[in-house]
Amino acid sequence: MLEAIGAPSIDALFSDVPEAVRFPDLRLPAALTEMEVAAELTEIADWNLSTSQAPIFLGAGAYNHYIPSTVDHILRRGEFFTAYTPYQPEVSQGTLQAIFEYQSMICALTGMEVANASHYDGGTALAEAVLMAVNAGRGQRTRIVLSPTIHPQYRQVVRTYTQGMGLEIVGDEGSAADLAALLALVDSRTALLALQNPDFLGQLDNLDGLAQEVHARKALLCVVANPISLGLLKPPGEYGADIVLGEGQPLGIPLSFGGPYLGYLATRQQYVRRMAGRLVGQTADTQGRTGYVLTLSTREQHIRRDKATSNICTNQGLLALAATVYLATVGKCGLRQVAELCYHKAHYAASRINKLPSYAVCSAKPFFNEFVVRCPKAVSQINDFLLDEWNIIGGYDLGRDYTNLANHMLVAVTEMNTRDQIDELVTALTEVVL
Repeated sequence: MLEAIGAPSIDALFSDVPEAVRFPDLRLPAALTEMEVAAELTEIADWNLSTSQAPIFLGAGAYNHYIPSTVDHILRRGEFFTAYTPYQPEVSQGTLQAIFEYQSMICALTGMEVANASHYDGGTALAEAVLMAVNAGRGQRTRIVLSPTIHPQYRQVVRTYTQGMGLEIVGDEGSAADLAALLALVDSRTALLALQNPDFLGQLDNLDGLAQEVHARKALLCVVANPISLGLLKPPGEYGADIVLGEGQPLGIPLSFGGPYLGYLATRQQYVRRMAGRLVGQTADTQGRTGYVLTLSTREQHIRRDKATSNICTNQGLLALAATVYLATVGKCGLRQVAELCYHKAHYAASRINKLPSYAVCSAKPFFNEFVVRCPKAVSQINDFLLDEWNIIGGYDLGRDYTNLANHMLVAVTEMNTRDQIDELVTALTEVVL
């Protein structure tokens, strides 16, 4: 091995490791008891500022929502927490039923007919939707139209996922979603038109009638949606979407420094065999008892590349279970209440900020729980001030993704933001320009 890598000796191999920390003379500090180590780690952890200690107005795809304690209690049960993919239904009925319930709830939420369980995150779900659409067109349609106000990271995932496949991805330039211009890009080569509603800038579009225009061109319509917004807004299935997907993190999953998260995806029955991920069906055994099984795909499709619809084969059941428990706990009325709180609190915040002399809320369209604010200074400077002086976690710097939106902040408000926190943010923003 040494000869192959060009190292003359073992000592030379480890020459880059500082001598003071080389084995066996590691020169470690004196041993500590478990109690002492726990105390030291707690002290270090206290240096961090968490969302339980500070108001947060940062969204952009991951949101600080209240999570009922029921969610964590059920997730930590051993039969769920350590479960592998339920290939053997004889011993996996509990896991299979939980996945079936998740699929049923996602279908009810989106207005679609079938849902899978599930994808890694919203970006992965969008990339899989692209593959679905291409496969549905039997590879004859290779153009994908993406709205520029789809989450920028989702669009990046699509481009990474599909590189080398010969697909043409268009439409995602700029920062404004002109529906007429996007529709004009849908031609005889197009497999999919994908939009986000509410979009990455928080704005809402009226998509009634769009599906008919897309279908007239023999393409599919995909809508990326915040699942909390669907507690209040018309589900995409009702205005003709063929695929509905998004990030399931708002459904009982903590921010967790970026993951693990949950990509949900639902579609029409006719495309069920084009869908990646797990699909659980309800059946009956020989004695007439209700049972649950993985259906419409075999295990070989997940382990043999030549028969696979996708490379997605990890069991995302634990995150899907979290969403299931959350939705079952809050219920239909509770989800609507959460959505209404987000909506009304965001509009209260926007009205207060818009009255500040050096700020302006960009509200050409209706919005749900996020809105864009034009700021008098760089957003990074404002966020540093909010954090250092007020212990407030500010909004998202849109200049990172859209060159024409420098000094524009995306502010997110959820049910977790109190009126006092919003008023404190307004006061802090006033001090920024003093």
